[in-house]
Amino acid sequence: MTPLKRILPFLAFVAGFLALGFAAVTFILPHGHSPGGSAIGGAFALEASDGHVVTDKDMAGRPYLVFFGYTHCPDVCPAALSDLTALYKELGPDGAKVNALFVSVDPERDTPATMKDYMSSFDPHIIGLSGSPDQTKAIETAFRVYAKKVPDKDGSYTMDHIAITYLMDKTGRFVGAFNLDRPAKEAAADLRRYF
Repeated sequence: MTPLKRILPFLAFVAGFLALGFAAVTFILPHGHSPGGSAIGGAFALEASDGHVVTDKDMAGRPYLVFFGYTHCPDVCPAALSDLTALYKELGPDGAKVNALFVSVDPERDTPATMKDYMSSFDPHIIGLSGSPDQTKAIETAFRVYAKKVPDKDGSYTMDHIAITYLMDKTGRFVGAFNLDRPAKEAAADLRRYF
């Protein structure tokens, strides 16, 4: 069996798993509620990279996107932030009508200064947020976020984390997972429906 034939079933499994996860968030949780009835989203207070505190109340009146990740992420996070940057470019002046948050799940390393440096590579509309371990845990709980510290052999660590972009409406209610993995023009047209 060729190496390609050996890896195809694995790739099919991964693609199916990701599709199932996206479908679960989009279709099983379409109205901001988990199967148990608990809302997704809620109150939070985290520090922006410029030092000011951002809360859920600051998001009121505009839809907003939330992506959870960390600055040492090797691939998923920079890809999502690049997609958000392309989305804002496509939105043009309409970019002022929507907020986007990049929330760190790594409070140990992602200080406001670290976040400021990291976020400078992406669109300035995207607000990088971090907080204490307790603040981070609170927002992870509110948004039903999976994040786990995974030690490396070299004594460092990575973070396993959910890779979904949450779309919240103008009232802070969870709409569903927002697909960034598509042409920016298509994503922008979809997002404008919530302005």
